[in-house]
Order: sequence, then C-alpha cells, then structure tokens
Amino acid sequence: MNIFLPLRALPRWLRATVLLPLALAAIGTAAFAAPFEIAISPSRFELASKSGTRVGQSLDIHNLGAAPTEVSVRTIDWSYSPEGNIGYHDELLPGSCRPWVTLERRSLTVPARSKKSFRFQVDAPADAPRGECRFMIAIEGTEPAQQAVIQSGGANLSLPVTGRIAVAVYVMLNGAAPKLEMKQIASRTIEGKRTAIVTVVNSGDAHGRLEGSLDAKDSQGRAFELVPEGTPILPGQTRTIALMPKGESGQPTPQPSYPIKAGGMLDWDKGSFKVDLELK
Repeated sequence: MNIFLPLRALPRWLRATVLLPLALAAIGTAAFAAPFEIAISPSRFELASKSGTRVGQSLDIHNLGAAPTEVSVRTIDWSYSPEGNIGYHDELLPGSCRPWVTLERRSLTVPARSKKSFRFQVDAPADAPRGECRFMIAIEGTEPAQQAVIQSGGANLSLPVTGRIAVAVYVMLNGAAPKLEMKQIASRTIEGKRTAIVTVVNSGDAHGRLEGSLDAKDSQGRAFELVPEGTPILPGQTRTIALMPKGESGQPTPQPSYPIKAGGMLDWDKGSFKVDLELK
C-alpha cells in the first residue's frame, strides 16, 4: 500500500521538476520512511559541446531536513508531447544518449540542513551527429529494501521510492539550435476559462523556449501582462502554449474580460516576435 503525503514547499530558487508526489511505501512490514526534504539546484542544464569531446557539470543536492538523507542518482529518458504531456522512461529510447553519461556515484548521503555537490559528464563519441542530447538525472530517496537492489544495479521505475526529483540536461552538439516560427496568437476556452494562446513551430534541431511578455488591457480597462509558459518546444514540434495573465508588481490578476488588447515582444534564443493585436 502506498500512502501519499504532500512534499514540503521548497524555496522557489531551489525548485526542480518533481516527477512523483511524496510516496511512503510499506515494504514487508508497516515501516514508514522519513520525509523526503531534498531540493536540487540548478533546475536544468543547457550545455553546448562537440563530437569527440567531454563536457562536465555539477549540481547541488540540498537536504532541508533535520536528519541525514541517503539518495540514489541515475539517468532516465523522457518524452514531451506537443500537447505538453511528459513521459518518463527507464528503458533506453531510440537514439538515447544516456550511454554517453557518466555519474560520479550511484548514491550518497547528504548531512542534515546541508548540501553536497554531485558531478556528471557527457562524452559525445567522435561520430555523434549534430543534434540535441537530452536526458534527466533522477535523485531518489531510498528505503533499506531498495538500497540492496540499487547497489546490485537493478534499479527501475517500478521500485517504491520516498520521493524523486529530476533535473533535465540538454547538450547541443555541433551547433545544434532551435528555429522558432510563430504561427498565430488566439484565444480559446481551456478548463472553462478564456485563455490566450500562441502556436509556435520549431524546425530546428534543438529545443527552444518562449520568453518575454506582452502588455495587455482587458475590456474593463484593467492592465496586466501576458507571459508564455516556460515549457520546452522540442525539435520538429508544433506547440500551442498558454499566455498566462500576470498582475502588475506581482499582484494577483483577475480573469481577464475579453476582448483584450496586447502588444510587445515574445523572445527566444535567436530572435523575437513583435505582437500588436486584439484577442476576442
């Protein structure tokens, strides 16, 4: 039986991609795990490299709890659909670059209210083509029954864990880069709310993201910003991304009353899109 508990709120600058809710698993007898109070920084890596070269980086594992915590570390593959649905894969996906990755160790103990650095490296083979190497580093809490499996090399996603955080790693090889094209900005009803959206095509060979903001005003004269969700647009994808209302000076924003007028710039790594329109 699994008992699910909420993960303690983390400082915003420490947040990473959380794969699973906090899960305490009863293994054999009813023994419960200590809280998983781990945070990771940075939340992702975006690196550049070339065929036949090595790139190394380190991340910090922070233990926010009052007791030492042992964690296991491994790589996993992931997929991201045009609709924004993420999938996690313990098995190697076609074209996976995880065999290029070397981790400093398989597990480590982080002292209470302290941190430890963890190093990894990516060795791209000499014949690696231009493109983007993508994987995640999963940091997982361990149970005594699980530790033996991990140490024997048999860890997999079906094992119960006390918690899991993953850090996305992108390695752009041989000049790989996104190439974004904005197709349209419109509005549609999502979960019962009228929402501004932007459709973007990535015809490049690396992921891209939309940034920036639009100055907007609704039919009642209320001013706010429209900010694109910061999710990745993978190579070859056409994504429809929500433009979320953001109040001035960090104030909460009421649901905008349509039509709204918006203008400004939406940016990406290699350029920007100028916007001046009315959304009905």
